[in-house]
Amino acid sequence: MPPTHEVTNQVPPLTGHDVAAHPSLIKCLRREGAGWAEPELHELGRLAGSAQAQEWGRGANANPPALRTHDRYGNRIDEVDFHPYWHELMTVGVEHGLQGAAWREERSGAHVARAAKFFVWSQVEAGHTCPLAMTYAAIPALRHNKELADRYEPLLAAKIYDYGLREPGTKRGLIAGMSMTEKQGGSDVRANTTTATPGGNGEYVIRGHKWFTSAPMSDMFLTLAQAPGGLSCFLLPRILPDGARNRIHLQRLKDKLGNKSNASAELEYDDAVGWLVGEEGRGVPTIIEMVNNTRLDCVIGSAALMRAGVAQAVHHASHRTAFGRLLVDQPLMSNVLADLVVESEAALAVMFRLAGATDRDETAFRRLALAVTKYWVCKRAPMHAAEALECLGGNGYVEESGMPLLYREAPLPSIWEGSGNVAALDALRAMGRQPESVQAYFAEVELAAGADARLDRSVELLRKELSDLDNIEFRARRVVEQMALVLQGSLLVRHGDPAVADAFCASRLGEDWGIALGTLPSGVDSRAIVTSAWTGLR
Repeated sequence: MPPTHEVTNQVPPLTGHDVAAHPSLIKCLRREGAGWAEPELHELGRLAGSAQAQEWGRGANANPPALRTHDRYGNRIDEVDFHPYWHELMTVGVEHGLQGAAWREERSGAHVARAAKFFVWSQVEAGHTCPLAMTYAAIPALRHNKELADRYEPLLAAKIYDYGLREPGTKRGLIAGMSMTEKQGGSDVRANTTTATPGGNGEYVIRGHKWFTSAPMSDMFLTLAQAPGGLSCFLLPRILPDGARNRIHLQRLKDKLGNKSNASAELEYDDAVGWLVGEEGRGVPTIIEMVNNTRLDCVIGSAALMRAGVAQAVHHASHRTAFGRLLVDQPLMSNVLADLVVESEAALAVMFRLAGATDRDETAFRRLALAVTKYWVCKRAPMHAAEALECLGGNGYVEESGMPLLYREAPLPSIWEGSGNVAALDALRAMGRQPESVQAYFAEVELAAGADARLDRSVELLRKELSDLDNIEFRARRVVEQMALVLQGSLLVRHGDPAVADAFCASRLGEDWGIALGTLPSGVDSRAIVTSAWTGLR
């Protein structure tokens, strides 16, 4: 009797490669002034592509964190227990400076290098990047209080992962979280009811409930509360300088769609102690720096999810045979794969441009371009993940493939730090309050003037759209989408692979594109596009 379980035509696991061996990634790194980081980036890329790192990511999600509010004797402890693989992931991230070392790096391109490493390491597992992103974003906000910054910034930027609940000043490295939203307000933080009462010696007594607290196991949190002078920003450590536990009580962990490895909590400030960051009544402007820097990581995270999906889809299609041919050689699959690559490459290009703007302190351009990009790139990630999963067929729907993990993670960056409507309206706000941001945006996209007629026409149409202010809030998503596509097109035309740039302009700007991915028009060089994505995965 012939064997019934002889395994044939199955795709080998995608392991043992360098995730950073991606030509567009390296080109962007060099263009934005961080070519010096290539050796470390490849070192991290090889680790990211290893079977060991992939097992860390799988295990951390299969064994989500657990909350212990009390010890066996009934004492309040508010601890979150993590699987050991979580700590392995965090150790690598911190040792490579993803949590904030760029703010103290003296050479140019530090934030670009950090973005590249964040992009590479996020492809292993996305959940643990939340506390890394929070810590990175906390540093510029904390600088609104020089005394606190002098005390804690060196530890927040330190490349040492020192886990455990101890007084922050006694540790070798710190992690910061953020606690802003409340159940009655959500994104409308000005509706917050948490109070901050001056208590002497520069301290405030904080009382209230927070609905979403990112990284509740952190050493300290930036939070918003209503002080006598209005909504204000405060820093709250979990352990006070005298060694006592601050009265920050974790109520429960959220049971989320994805991001399972990471803890997100509801917490109670029961007369907790905090220190003012910035001025009373200026809480939103103070913490908005943290929000904006986290939005950049939302873009990077979405770009990383897209690249991970592309890698799996192209790898699968390059090994799997159907109807007598490899999938990758079949015209319709080639169209789908090429469209996935185009979307991924466009996200990568704009991600790096924004990281470069951070390094060069291009405030006006970054203010508008970041809001625009956060809206669009993060909005594209879920549909991209779904299409990449489908390239694997039924195998992609099975947890062992890793694709369901990408699919569940993909909606998060669009929700995090302002969902689609918030990001789109913020772009309108930037244009209204800072008209120089509009000038900076058009100065950037017009660097590609004359290079592609489809792009030139889109810039002209965008100017007309922005000149019409009637019903502009109703049209916000439409306007911001156009702005994002024009910016991506300009970057790809100037710096991208010619085949990718042509396909992007033909589809996204030339209006010869269907609603679903995989509807690129005839004439694009899909084989060249897919081949460019396959480089480094062989």
